[in-house]
Amino acid sequence: MALVTGAAARIGAAIAQELHARGCGVLVHCNSNRAAANSLAAKLNDSRPDSAWTVSADISSMAGVESLVDQTLELSKTLDILVNNASRFYPTAVGNTQPYQWEDLINSNLRGPYFLSQGLMGALNKAKGSIVNILDVHAERPMVGHAAYCISKAGLAMMTRALARELGPSVRVNGVSPGAILWPENSDETNSSSAVQKEILKRTALGRLGDPADIASAVSYLALDAPYVTGQVLAVDGGRLLNI
Repeated sequence: MALVTGAAARIGAAIAQELHARGCGVLVHCNSNRAAANSLAAKLNDSRPDSAWTVSADISSMAGVESLVDQTLELSKTLDILVNNASRFYPTAVGNTQPYQWEDLINSNLRGPYFLSQGLMGALNKAKGSIVNILDVHAERPMVGHAAYCISKAGLAMMTRALARELGPSVRVNGVSPGAILWPENSDETNSSSAVQKEILKRTALGRLGDPADIASAVSYLALDAPYVTGQVLAVDGGRLLNI
């Protein structure tokens, strides 16, 4: 069984579909986008009956994390794969960052994955399972105007290494660090002809956007095909970090 957080759309949906194609049962997690999550679960069940379920919770709150742990354990006492993909992203310029923005980004992007991993540790241990955290190239190289977001993802990178050390040998913990895969939703940068996007692609060695399938295949590799890999973060960024 695989739990993929933030799986209703975009990269999370691609990960859920890839793991399902590899034979996993999938818990499709969403926060508020229940319709999309239900639609994806129905699509997966059409191809293989009784293989996908929808679970819903806001993991930025501890109550939401506890609820998601309970829902997961009710559906499966063991858990082979946990993919911490759910994340929030928006600008927080230094000097104008509000405490509620800090708490929202840190809680959803770092605290939630940590306590979800802790709450599901017993189930992962039983299955000798795997955790894959979805980071960002900006966990390593900061993005101007997004300090709190970058800090939350940098913390997730350290969490990956720390949990790998503490949960081994039973549970492997790795991360995938995407570069330019999809442009952010609800952003001034959604216009594909924007100067910002052109500059990003210019500084990417492969000169183009990646695809959610690139991230999904990397997650599948780390979760299913890399039994001697733990504590690693795999950059899937088209060479972005070479010239960020």
